[in-house]
Amino acid sequence: MDRSVRTPVAIVGGGPVGLLLALLLDHHGVDSVVFDTADSVPTEPRGSTHGARTMEHYRRLGLADRIRELGLPGGHSAGISFFTRYRGHLLAHLPWPGPDAARAQVAAAARTDQVPEPMHRANQMYVERLLLDHARTRPRITLRYGSRITAVRERPGHVALTEEGRSGGHTWRAAHAVGCDGGHSLVRRSLGISYEGAGSLDQDVLGRRATAAHLRVPGLYERFLRGNAAWSNWVFNDELALNLIALDGTDAFFLLTSSVDPDDPSDDALVDLVRRAAGVPLDVRVLSRRAWTPGAALVATRFGAGRIWLAGDAAHLFTPNGGFGMNTGVDDAANLAWKLAASVQGWAGPGLLPSYEAERRPVALRNTAAARELNIALGAIERPTALEDDSAEGEAARTETAARLAAYGQLTLDTLGVQLGARYDGSPVVVGDQRPPRDSFTSYAPSGVPGGRAPHLWLDDRHGPGSSLFDRLGPGFTLLDLCAESLDASGFEAAAAKSGIPFSVLRVSEPAARELYGRDLVLVRPDQHIAWRGNRPPADIVDLLRRVTGH
Repeated sequence: MDRSVRTPVAIVGGGPVGLLLALLLDHHGVDSVVFDTADSVPTEPRGSTHGARTMEHYRRLGLADRIRELGLPGGHSAGISFFTRYRGHLLAHLPWPGPDAARAQVAAAARTDQVPEPMHRANQMYVERLLLDHARTRPRITLRYGSRITAVRERPGHVALTEEGRSGGHTWRAAHAVGCDGGHSLVRRSLGISYEGAGSLDQDVLGRRATAAHLRVPGLYERFLRGNAAWSNWVFNDELALNLIALDGTDAFFLLTSSVDPDDPSDDALVDLVRRAAGVPLDVRVLSRRAWTPGAALVATRFGAGRIWLAGDAAHLFTPNGGFGMNTGVDDAANLAWKLAASVQGWAGPGLLPSYEAERRPVALRNTAAARELNIALGAIERPTALEDDSAEGEAARTETAARLAAYGQLTLDTLGVQLGARYDGSPVVVGDQRPPRDSFTSYAPSGVPGGRAPHLWLDDRHGPGSSLFDRLGPGFTLLDLCAESLDASGFEAAAAKSGIPFSVLRVSEPAARELYGRDLVLVRPDQHIAWRGNRPPADIVDLLRRVTGH
């Protein structure tokens, strides 16, 4: 007798990518189970950058405004400062809009502005708690924290997972399984898949093996940072280099440094390091610490096969520079969720799930390369011995170093092209029609060419509820009718209904929308990427829908 427990989708790993995948599956009407070895989400800091595209995914789930309340206070800068020491010389201060300024920018934005949800700084430990609490309210999501998956194997018609927990063992039968279980992924290893790419960099600044620590440093703001306080607060001199990332705008910080031995069990070296960075004997309390390896640019050789797939760090492992790692994983989840939903609900063709790797692996290669270049650029900036000297030589050294640090820092901030510019050109489930726009690290050019993110538009009611075009897109495929005189969409609706494809029509009779998209009809996928466009319905609508759903 089969005593196994069944679920449509098993998600191994309950970090931000696993939780977002479960919530997006719920958005598409699909049940899932999330397994994680920890009892809950982490209480120690990790990444803090939620890019513009990630914030758009939060918006789809109704969570963006709640997440903007987490992390730094409203008036706090989300930018970067560089000091010789905190009580020493300011080398560069690069302001960036914090929560209040970001909201003001959106409120004053032009109707065709492409950033309805600007980048936000809030540490993962705060955001994951919100995601977990929200997941607990969703009846389609089952959470199994404090349990370990010890085996994942594809069988005819299902995936078998062995779970070990406090209450004993269980066998689960899932239609599909996804490994969101990090760099040491059991799921990836069970598939015999390895990483390829470059490991840690041999450099003094965020290279080799480093230390990450959760600290409380009372008085740092009042005594030293003051008007130059930023999200990222670097000390950079010939003796040491460290970064104190602001967590709450008061006294909590996330320390990143390669200047102490990560294997030293004592906190004394960390306390001494921060005091030396300040230049005075501050009160420093170490709440937690861990060793880590920055500089990696690793991508799995495959992203899965059959009924088992990988997302997040299990598929690609990043250096932290630029904050691209978690954000790339969130976009993985958005791409994979609707394809899993289509498979569970019966409207996916055999090529739909394999298109996940075809679309996401090139993006992972692109983003890991961008992050590594940022890491290399930081390590290449010299730290002259005269940097802190009160002399002409010291002044000259500070001027030159400040310029290089400012250029580097600005490059880590001006990443909208990476955040919004991921494209799926050449995908088997995208009908391309012309050359796509040039990829850019810094800038994003909206384009209606199929494969890219659907361009954004604020509608007539400005920034009230539902005023973003994105808020009007359905959870399934959406046909945008942008013609001045509505075209007959009944053929699309009938073909979608016959195939069981979730489908809606959105009529937007605004010239600005037609100009952005370049055609009268645009088919937008459930992940808000463009699948097809044209000025009239195709001769064979059924064939088009079959193609974009993997048949």
